[in-house]
Amino acid sequence: MFELGYDNWVGSTDSMNIKGFNHSENFYFMYAWPFKTDARFAVAAGIGLGSSNIYFAHQEVLVAAYQNQTLAFPDEEGANHYKKYKLTTTYLEVPVELRFSLDPEHMDHSWKFAVGTKIGLMMSAYTKGRTLVSATGQTLGVFTVKNSSKQFFSTAEFTPTFRVSKGFIGFFAQIHVNPLIKPAAGPSVFPVSGGIVISGL
Repeated sequence: MFELGYDNWVGSTDSMNIKGFNHSENFYFMYAWPFKTDARFAVAAGIGLGSSNIYFAHQEVLVAAYQNQTLAFPDEEGANHYKKYKLTTTYLEVPVELRFSLDPEHMDHSWKFAVGTKIGLMMSAYTKGRTLVSATGQTLGVFTVKNSSKQFFSTAEFTPTFRVSKGFIGFFAQIHVNPLIKPAAGPSVFPVSGGIVISGL
């Protein structure tokens, strides 16, 4: 199962200047067990990787500031800043679903619905800044800076999910129910995602 979604944070504050095409890519190996009493229903589980990319304008996210007690989002409006800047989080995830198919004998054409959850473990959190520019937009240097640390983030993930599909293509939606940033390290933000899913099940 492959998912391509648009991402955002519920609960983001005015100090977080989130802009751009925030997106996620998720890939899972799944297996389904149909109910013996009614083949329209099935339980499915699997394992895979999920990643989320959140972009910031005129701002950095100081994930590797080990001297800080909280995650800082310094505003660089009117100062030197990166032309492109993002925060990427990746998870090892175990999705579990309850599925319903209107026509289990013809899954490649049937309407299918699924509700479930993803239980995940954060593998990495890093920022990447590309091309340093001045306040007026003049290029000061063409290079990439990457910083990595999970110190400010909740490493466990609990994410309810919903999917609806017709044949192989459908729509998915999901939201973290536990905050991305540790309670003592910053505001409570909850990643949310929705987009296209491709699955044969």
